[in-house]
Amino acid sequence: MTLLPATQPPLPRLRPFERHLPPTRACAWLAGGWSDLWAAPWPSLAYGFAIFFASASLVGGMLFSGWDYILFPALAGFMVVGPLLATGLYEKSRRLEAGEPVRLADLLRVRAASGGQILFVGVLLCVLFLLWMRAAVIVYALFFGLRPFPGLGHVTAMLFTTPTGWTMLVVGSVVGSLFASFAFAVSVIAVPMLLAEQVDAFTAMGRSVALVWNNLPVMLAWGVIALAVFLLCVASGMAGLVIGFPLLGHGTWRAYRDVWSRS
Repeated sequence: MTLLPATQPPLPRLRPFERHLPPTRACAWLAGGWSDLWAAPWPSLAYGFAIFFASASLVGGMLFSGWDYILFPALAGFMVVGPLLATGLYEKSRRLEAGEPVRLADLLRVRAASGGQILFVGVLLCVLFLLWMRAAVIVYALFFGLRPFPGLGHVTAMLFTTPTGWTMLVVGSVVGSLFASFAFAVSVIAVPMLLAEQVDAFTAMGRSVALVWNNLPVMLAWGVIALAVFLLCVASGMAGLVIGFPLLGHGTWRAYRDVWSRS
């Protein structure tokens, strides 16, 4: 009788979502986003121009209506809903990867593989945005009471030349970073995943959080890059969004493919 050697099934990995990617890998995602941006560039540039036009219109509307007191929280909140706004850019990168034709209409009429599940993530991000706006107003009231907002011409002196202003900046930055970090964790992988795969929203968000947590150095590096690009866009009067927003959108798709697809 022939004896077969005993075999044991492989033990499950203790951290199945860990990919051991170095922080410098985020630079490769940015380079990949740049490559996708200039491969059939006009749809991406038109998409970026639409984001710029919408952002500039909202900023102008707030200033014209006297809502300048929520301008800074609104700009910060853009980082919360940004991953959802970039869905069309993920679709372009997916089409380039699959060798499919790319048209602007394809970026505007995206059909996610998960169907309507992507709407759940969108609702969550919008709720987070509204909560952040309310939290920003509360933080201001805690430090300055019922004092009216002094206007953009005087806010710099109020914030940077008084101890109360400095303290409010620190507290507001901490609170805002908590909102932005949570939004980043639940959406940076989840939204591209819902576009490309048949998966429910809660599973996608759970995987996104797990992948971010288990690959924290490289994901933090990508978050820093995204923040730096966005600040440059704001410094340019939002005009930089024409190129900066598509660059980050395509780069985020590269991050999703790199982090989630690795075994």
